[in-house]
Amino acid sequence: MLTTQYSPWLILVCLLVGAGYAALQYSAKAPWSKRLNYALAALRFAVVSFLCYLLLGPVIKTTTTRTEQPTVVLAVDNSQSVELFTPKNVLSQTTGGLAKLAETLRGRGFTVETRTLTAPTGRPARLDSLRFSATTTDLDQLLAGTREAYDGRNLAGVVLVSDGLVNQGRSPAYSEFSFPIYSVAVGDTIPKKDLRLTGLTYNRVAFSGNKFPIEAELGFEGYAGGAATVELRDGSKVLDSRRVALPAGRRRVRTTFQITAPAPGKRRYNVRIVPQPGEFTELNNQRTAFIEIVKGKLRVLLAGAAPHPDLKALRAAILANDNFDLTLAISGVQPLKAGADFDVAILHQLPAQGGLGNEILAQVKARKTPAFYVLGAQSDLGAYNQLGAGLTIQPRGAQTDEVTPVPNPGFARFATDEESARRFAQYPPAPVPFGDYRLGPGAEAALWQQVGRVPTQKPLLVFGGPATQRQATLLTDGSWQWRLSEAVAHDDKPEAYDRLIIRTLHLLTQNANKKRLDVYPTQDAFGTQDDVTLGAETYNAVFERLYNQKIDLVLTDEKQQARRFSFANAEDGSPLHLGPLPAGLYRYQARATLGGQAQQDAGELLVQSQPLEALESKADHNLLAQLSRRSGSQLYYPAQFDKLAQDIAKANYKPVITAEEDLKDLINLKWIFFVILAFLTVEWAVRKYSGSV
Repeated sequence: MLTTQYSPWLILVCLLVGAGYAALQYSAKAPWSKRLNYALAALRFAVVSFLCYLLLGPVIKTTTTRTEQPTVVLAVDNSQSVELFTPKNVLSQTTGGLAKLAETLRGRGFTVETRTLTAPTGRPARLDSLRFSATTTDLDQLLAGTREAYDGRNLAGVVLVSDGLVNQGRSPAYSEFSFPIYSVAVGDTIPKKDLRLTGLTYNRVAFSGNKFPIEAELGFEGYAGGAATVELRDGSKVLDSRRVALPAGRRRVRTTFQITAPAPGKRRYNVRIVPQPGEFTELNNQRTAFIEIVKGKLRVLLAGAAPHPDLKALRAAILANDNFDLTLAISGVQPLKAGADFDVAILHQLPAQGGLGNEILAQVKARKTPAFYVLGAQSDLGAYNQLGAGLTIQPRGAQTDEVTPVPNPGFARFATDEESARRFAQYPPAPVPFGDYRLGPGAEAALWQQVGRVPTQKPLLVFGGPATQRQATLLTDGSWQWRLSEAVAHDDKPEAYDRLIIRTLHLLTQNANKKRLDVYPTQDAFGTQDDVTLGAETYNAVFERLYNQKIDLVLTDEKQQARRFSFANAEDGSPLHLGPLPAGLYRYQARATLGGQAQQDAGELLVQSQPLEALESKADHNLLAQLSRRSGSQLYYPAQFDKLAQDIAKANYKPVITAEEDLKDLINLKWIFFVILAFLTVEWAVRKYSGSV
């Protein structure tokens, strides 16, 4: 359809302009015949009239009509359990019936497409050549993927061929689908005689020396009223064995093993059901637990020369972190118990004037425990200078400076974020000894002193001391004011103060209970069809996360064949992809250089040949019936494909007709230009040939 932006009566004006222009041009006597003169005039009339018509902004309106036939999707559960537990004749009947159903529906005008678990968007060349090789079943993903792929299309329904067994993702019974689901039930509803280990429940991390549980869940069919023997193994060694009753009327039971965590490291424990005569398969009788054994909580001694508000502030900061155990000792008030053990000591105003708390100092020195000194009015600075903590103070009388903390940008052992620096600037001034400060070899200042608004190069928080006994020093006993003011200003969340104290303790005990390089399998165990992946975490000296660090990894199988990989831990947390691996136990060793220091980690991963598809043999046709009933359909069996085709035809699904309109400005069509140019060229050439221009 051709329309214009203006009144169609203006077309007459265009014609009159064209006629007037042609009459003016060709009314005079010409050296050619009248017939040729009329032809040239007509050509000029057409060109001029059309050019005037283009000024009216003509638009071509086209309408395209499309007819989309109804589509039926054949969603086939091609998992291993279908082939493993479906009788061969029934499976052959199913694949043949699917091919016949597709042919019948196409003959009735339907579009038929196929989706499977392993190729959700692909189409097998022949339905009778399906391979049931999927190692897991996620029916919800199959159906939800179909819903998304055919959104906005004429989807009549989905024919779901499955045994109803789901072992990955959520159950499709909890999802809503806007299309009818015609379920075709395969598999076997008669359970096989079998014992199986259906699950292990345990914590991935346990503290050395503590007892921790591993709970095993046993599934059983055909052995009700009997008993099964379950073993807990560490390699070839049986750690525990117990006889578990299999009560009648139940299909699952649980039993729990209690283990004392050994020395720190990664441990692998196997839980195994001893096979019994008549079992359908022994492949599902064993599972493996990987557990990281770590040292217990960090034990902190908080000792003071006398009661002080600082002690309460420090105690609150430490107890806010669950990874610490705290022991409090105050000289003359709450003595330190004999034989008390600790990993780091906070010594508030110790050494003190008058020798207060010397017995505590003696224990810290004897154990070579990392120490965090907090200096104050009661501190004996002369005795402190003899400790070799990395700082020497020459006081000038009893004078003090009132200072606030300023982060040292050159201190790289831990970083101070902008929010913490902003909160530091809002702290009230705290007293520090006025005098001369001298840092010892290897000592660094994490915080400088700011007097008023003037930042100085005088240290406020110092890390130093020998390698055998790390030490830190805070030069004020007024930090309790910092925590109190921050808590008031930030809804009782003094995060900057607490973070400063915790980072200081971490730096003093950096090798006590953590690794700076941690490489670990992303799953407890992998299947032979899985993409084996390893996660990696890297930390700086105070265990703040680092990213994009180069990590070299060597993976060794049971035959001592090594594979080498190199990767970086990205900020998005993407793991290292090793791809599918043969079944077996693999050991890996990772190396990286973090902050100029070589770090390494080692571990193992298990690839199991036992797929999840063998864990459950009884088909769940109730799930399929529920899906069909909720969508307004019903459940079918492989012998009912003819009835299924008839029911789909009776549903009277209609084609969907859509119309699309397209508007194009006539002046934008390139061929129009060439037609006009051709007309003018012909006119000019004829006039030239006939003796005139």
